[in-house]
Amino acid sequence: MGKLGISIYPNHSTPAEDQTYIDLAAKYGFERLFTCLLSVEGNKEQIIREYRETIEYAKERGFEVIADISPRVFGALDISYSDLSFFKEIGASGIRLDLGYSGNEESIMTHNEHDLLIEINMSNNTPYVDQILSYQPNTKRLIGSHNFYPHRYAGLAFDHFVKCSERFKMHGLRTAAFVSSHEASFGPWPVVEGLPTLEEHRELPIETQAKHLFATGLIDDVMIGNAYASERELEALRDIDQERLTLKVQLEDGLSDLERKIVLEEFHFYRGDVSDYLVRSTQSRVKYKGEPFPHHHTRDIERGDILIESDLYGQYAGELQIALKPMKNSGKTNVVGQIVEEERFLLNYLAPWGKFAFTVRGDV
Repeated sequence: MGKLGISIYPNHSTPAEDQTYIDLAAKYGFERLFTCLLSVEGNKEQIIREYRETIEYAKERGFEVIADISPRVFGALDISYSDLSFFKEIGASGIRLDLGYSGNEESIMTHNEHDLLIEINMSNNTPYVDQILSYQPNTKRLIGSHNFYPHRYAGLAFDHFVKCSERFKMHGLRTAAFVSSHEASFGPWPVVEGLPTLEEHRELPIETQAKHLFATGLIDDVMIGNAYASERELEALRDIDQERLTLKVQLEDGLSDLERKIVLEEFHFYRGDVSDYLVRSTQSRVKYKGEPFPHHHTRDIERGDILIESDLYGQYAGELQIALKPMKNSGKTNVVGQIVEEERFLLNYLAPWGKFAFTVRGDV
């Protein structure tokens, strides 16, 4: 199971506010915390004082804390890549290199004596990670995460995201990416237009963003980039089934109890003999053979419609389907609901024999 994470920015908040947020996230099972040292000013002792209290508070509540840095920060604070004791002093579990070195330095960092994780930037499709691996790092301490993008239209294109992520997954490295809260009001920089990794996620509900990342099979951990996400958003992320695609649906009025049960309670999987038009889940027609399925709601069919065959379809009665394309309804097929518009694109990630489920819009 992947981990869920939050972000805090101590130079834009107070320890009390951050600690309240950490407590709320811990309540919903969050285990990672991202913070940023890219824009900090001051000497080492001041930064240690400002960051240590909140970082130690998070670690006491089970969080893995990664601090984002760059070579500029190393230089400004007179830190050597061969001596990472400063980050141990502020209580961090690891550091994220926003900009890297030649590969050898990163490799040396992974052999640090403080058991610190070294997280590298995944968002540039270059042989950077291969270069690091050529220098024999301790791969148990080497992980990756994508950038986030506060500027609208600057987020990653999906095809680029896939190519970048595949570079890391092929080496078995742990990966992470960011989603954006619609309730949060700030991040590390003055621009506040959301903080997703993928541009196409910027206006989507936070749970839909996360479902997409998990559905790609390329991302292990999902982090909220901006602060502070609402309790509803934290709860929605907590309740995502990371191992089974679960789609939000709007059900038609007037369904029978059995139809509702088939949609919401039965175990569904995508039958392996694939059609261009339908995802077929056939076990309900076997389990409920002989039960009545009168025809109703037989309008023409659109992509994303949830279908249950009526008695008029003989041996197919009770079979659940998802429409992949618009179709003419013969009058034998009941349209019992629709996948909500913002989640219909997730059908692209449902593979033959894949398991899936539905929740009603508004349920968390």
